[in-house]
Amino acid sequence: MTTRVWDYLAEYETEREDLLDAVETVFDSGQLVLGASLRGFESEFAAYHGIGHCVGLDNGTNAIKLALQALGVGPGDEVITVSNTAAPTVVAIDGTGATPVFVDVREDDFLMDTGQVEAAITERTKCLLPVHLYGQCVDMAPLKELAAKHGLSLLEDCAQAHGARQNGTIAGTTGDAAAFSFYPTKVLGAYGDGGAAITADETVAAKLRRLRYYGMEERYYTVETPAHNSRLDEVQAEILRRKLKRLDAYTAGRRAVAQRYVDALGDTELKLPKTVPGNEHVYYVYVVRHPRRDEILERLKAYDIHLNISYPWPVHTMTGFAHLGYGKGSLPVTEKLAGEIFSLPMYPALSPDLQDKVIHAVREVLTTL
Repeated sequence: MTTRVWDYLAEYETEREDLLDAVETVFDSGQLVLGASLRGFESEFAAYHGIGHCVGLDNGTNAIKLALQALGVGPGDEVITVSNTAAPTVVAIDGTGATPVFVDVREDDFLMDTGQVEAAITERTKCLLPVHLYGQCVDMAPLKELAAKHGLSLLEDCAQAHGARQNGTIAGTTGDAAAFSFYPTKVLGAYGDGGAAITADETVAAKLRRLRYYGMEERYYTVETPAHNSRLDEVQAEILRRKLKRLDAYTAGRRAVAQRYVDALGDTELKLPKTVPGNEHVYYVYVVRHPRRDEILERLKAYDIHLNISYPWPVHTMTGFAHLGYGKGSLPVTEKLAGEIFSLPMYPALSPDLQDKVIHAVREVLTTL
């Protein structure tokens, strides 16, 4: 049996009846777009975060892009973020016409080095965009202070941190707005694409609602600012409503998987994930480090174990962003990590037996390096 970092089939088998009922509920509703399921999910996701507004969107990339636009980011502006992230974070910035500006990450936890941010601020800087990577939060207190000091917006990329907390505060509620992805692999994943943005600001929320619907205030009304169709689908919204009720259980399952890795691999040469004091990690992915990463991954294929790297190519090294001028060595920690990190299987339905198979194989490979 091929083992990969993520699989939804075991979870689907358990939840199948409820998920199919969700589809049936939408099909029986008489409204397939912008209906009761979307409104219900938006209300419940906002309530989960203790915040005033949630706007359902078609994917996480557009959640970042539209949130930036709702915060007033556009051509000529700069947005400070990291290169150690999934490309959509930066693609979304580029999509607004703004320029991404990168700071490095910390080597021990892979998160934005907030100590580098102020030096990167210029007169063109409009927004700070921290990425809550792999399931835990960036240190938000200094970013909030910098945003206030320099008059900047603060947008949280929460695509990998559903339900994560920092000093008791849930991810996505410290900044001016937060963007989420519900891609199927996520801690809260749909059965297709999906996204959302949350905010406490009614003005920002109203702009987001217009931006997701061609720039219209309401259906088939006049366009105020031209935009695109970026609505969250009713079927995915209803599925997410059902799964939201299980989000805390999913997180508990991920933490149990993570603890089994600590117990079984803590004495090896692998560098296991470090949880920042005050953070409550939700383990979207379980990223480990080893200087001979590529050799390990190749040898694990003999056990029919095929793992991922999150992420092998820092965004600043990609051809599509060469024009930004970040040469080799410009973000040394990010570049070093890209050569050493890889992900072990991580999802709530990962059985102890299957995890033991992975652990056994990893230990055997490590002893033969």
